[in-house]
Amino acid sequence: MPETSRRGLLFGTAAVSAGALLTACTSNEPKKKEPAVNDEPAAAEDKPGKPVTIGFAGPQADHGWLNAINENAKSRAEKYSEVTLEITEGSNDTAAQIGQVQTLINKKVDVLVILPADGKALTQVGLQAMKAGIPVVNLDRIFASPQAYRCWIGGDNYGMGLNAGNYIGEQLKDKKNAKVVELAGLDNLELTKQRSQGFADALKNYPNIERVARQAADFTVESGQAKMAQLLQAQKQFDALWNHDDDQGVGALRAIQQAGRDDFMMVGGAGAKAAMDAIKADNSVLKATVLYPPTMAASAIDLARALGQGKGVGGMSELEIPASITLYSAVVTKDNVDQYLPTGFS
Repeated sequence: MPETSRRGLLFGTAAVSAGALLTACTSNEPKKKEPAVNDEPAAAEDKPGKPVTIGFAGPQADHGWLNAINENAKSRAEKYSEVTLEITEGSNDTAAQIGQVQTLINKKVDVLVILPADGKALTQVGLQAMKAGIPVVNLDRIFASPQAYRCWIGGDNYGMGLNAGNYIGEQLKDKKNAKVVELAGLDNLELTKQRSQGFADALKNYPNIERVARQAADFTVESGQAKMAQLLQAQKQFDALWNHDDDQGVGALRAIQQAGRDDFMMVGGAGAKAAMDAIKADNSVLKATVLYPPTMAASAIDLARALGQGKGVGGMSELEIPASITLYSAVVTKDNVDQYLPTGFS
């Protein structure tokens, strides 16, 4: 899963997606709920500008979220007749990704969008691109220096934990001595620490709730199933579970079903389509998921196009695009799942 810092400017509300962030249009029917994903270009009235070649370098798509990142970038670029997307194969090997970015620099692309496998390790190549006069849109995993990018756009890991905790808190606020458990991701990742900290801070608002257990998994179905089984064996009674990642949540749900447990509610993380389908069906313990929207890649293409054409962002007064954009971690429930289903990833 993506690693990022919380630095940046908080944009949006629970009903605003990464794609909608750059949309200047408003609906003529304000009471109608629009999908969270906007399949149209950033601004509907924005006519094609000068040709722009965008280089896109991301890590290997070995996780549902990362694959969705690539697909969002490709589909968004296709919406613009004047945009050419040069996309790399993607690699989790730092040296290989550096080489891919350097190839794009040598091709003299107009703008670079980079989701680094390791933000710190790829900082130098980001600096190299900027010094060569190629503006960089740093996607999610942040470089070690702001000099290595023109704009950063990414998710809010702390906000994921905060919103998950507040949602659970509101559901349990009237229950005495409520107990919650946490199925985290990889503990050696900063993002996991941020999600756990946000969750812990939210629970401080609800003195009747105690976190009684926490297990760290590693963002896979297998790890989710194994670690959830351990939690269930150790905790014979609790009221809510927050799982950091919907991919490992598939395994967690298997363990829950195998144990025959249905005495608690579950909140997931990231926004997988399978999780949203389960929330809509309302036939399991999974009642909500907190978004970490891969639509940020589509918005990164919008930003790169604007940079290449010397434009600002639709709906904002400034002549330049922002230096930093942090997306909002909306909570998806049965009440709003239809709105967010188009953003769900496989």
